[in-house]
Amino acid sequence: MIMVSDEVQLKNGGPAMVVTGFASGMVECRWYDGYSVRREAFREEELAPLLTGQRQLAG
Repeated sequence: MIMVSDEVQLKNGGPAMVVTGFASGMVECRWYDGYSVRREAFREEELAPLLTGQRQLAG
């Protein structure tokens, strides 16, 4: 179960994101893309918990 403040990543790769909330059955996430803070909502089944030492961009 994903909770607010958890670090997550899309199962198919991407940046480390922080869960900031839940709305309409979606998980709201924020991350820094190198230029600005981005935010987007994803379905929980699209996300995986980010394990310690896994903070890197997947290409």
